[in-house]
Amino acid sequence: MLTGKHLIAGEWVAGPKTFRSSPATGEGAEFASASAAEVNRAVEAAEEAFWSYSALTREARAAFLDRIADEIEARGADLTAAGTAETGLPAARLEGERGRTTGQLRLFAAHIRKTDFLDARHDVALPDRKPLPRPDIRLMQRPVGPVAVFGASNFPLAFSTAGGDTASALAAGCPVVVKGHPAHPATGEIVAQAIEAAIKACGVHPGVFSLVQGVGNDLGAALVQHPLITAVGFTGSLGGGRALFDLCAQRPVPIPFFGELGSVNPVFLLPAALAARGAAIAAGWAGSLTQGAGQFCTNPGIVLVPQGAAGDAFVAAAKEAVGAIGAQVMLTDGIAAAFRQGAERIAGTQGVRSVLTSMCDRRNAAPYVFEVDGAQWLADETLGHEVFGPLGIIVRTADEAQVIAIAKALEGQLTCTLMMDEGDTALAQRLMPILERKAGRILANGFPTGVEVCEAMVHGGPYPASTNFGATSVGTMAIRRWLRPVSYQNIPAALLPEEIR
Repeated sequence: MLTGKHLIAGEWVAGPKTFRSSPATGEGAEFASASAAEVNRAVEAAEEAFWSYSALTREARAAFLDRIADEIEARGADLTAAGTAETGLPAARLEGERGRTTGQLRLFAAHIRKTDFLDARHDVALPDRKPLPRPDIRLMQRPVGPVAVFGASNFPLAFSTAGGDTASALAAGCPVVVKGHPAHPATGEIVAQAIEAAIKACGVHPGVFSLVQGVGNDLGAALVQHPLITAVGFTGSLGGGRALFDLCAQRPVPIPFFGELGSVNPVFLLPAALAARGAAIAAGWAGSLTQGAGQFCTNPGIVLVPQGAAGDAFVAAAKEAVGAIGAQVMLTDGIAAAFRQGAERIAGTQGVRSVLTSMCDRRNAAPYVFEVDGAQWLADETLGHEVFGPLGIIVRTADEAQVIAIAKALEGQLTCTLMMDEGDTALAQRLMPILERKAGRILANGFPTGVEVCEAMVHGGPYPASTNFGATSVGTMAIRRWLRPVSYQNIPAALLPEEIR
């Protein structure tokens, strides 16, 4: 049963303010909207919990993560019902995302049962070294402190209350305060109930997790500016993320802001692949572009296609494939409105030709496809700004030199994709050093939607794809965001962490 309240240090807390949810189906409900007072209470509880939680054994933390996964699965039907009503996402998508969420938790449990993430090192003492002796020095990674996590609109489970940011921070030994996304407050509360049950079952300090809900910029600002918050995880828009990033940098004690802000994820369709299987690639691009109403940060919004008859055939095939896909419900009214505005902006840009136009009705969005010459793309950097939703731009390239020029002009991306056959190897070799500097993940002959959760995944990239090019929000390396190295010089064994004694 929903309370409509915040979960703060093991208690369900109301407040003087509320907001009303706006689900895709059904009636909205009232939820507490946090003020600075609730934020302060949650963060102070997280700081108090840090001392005992960070000292838990790796096995105890792993067992806690596993228990959270169990408790989420036990609430599967309730989560699917709440999530589909609030977001308009189909039940199958929510069920798959729930599996990804519990899988992430169990992945991090397994990860910390091993010791690789600690990066433990030991330089033994050399008392007889000349001209100076060397002390005994050991190193390992230690948790940074309380972490703030912002839930994402487009992943109500996997990037929200108990998503990858929360899972990796808890695995690192850091308490978490989550600012729930107002697009799916009921889903967030049910997940918080699961975490609360795991806290009680494992005997963990209740301040290790809090969920505060609400709307407005003041809540997020109060959270990232709280002096006891030591790092922030965020998935969302460039504008919102940059504003929070600036607040983190302006604090008396600046803290890291790990923001994943989206990208246009360009696809480079090279000539041999175009000639051999252009129609199949067009169909695949259409499916990836419109998947989930285009509301993925890895949505391949741009495809570079050579000019000429084969390229014209690709455009025709893409138009047919995308046109066969009907309107889909978007996550929020605001996202739908922004999508319409973005489509209007692209349509009104000089040199842009409409391939497929649509009519969008309030929260429903049908796809758009546009076409532009490579020279015009290079002349107008606004064409590379993300439009969140099922909108694609086909950039017609004149020659290999222009393909290289466009690659070099790209802003930072989460992904870049090469569609290539053996005859394209030489051009692909020229592109690879450029794409390595532009993106966190490079694909060949696939589409970027569908981010595998594994050891080798990077979900991040140069700005503006993310605010920290050395970090990832997906995969086991995500734990590094919440750790910092500490060296121990001539420290007695009784004072050392167990792993480096």
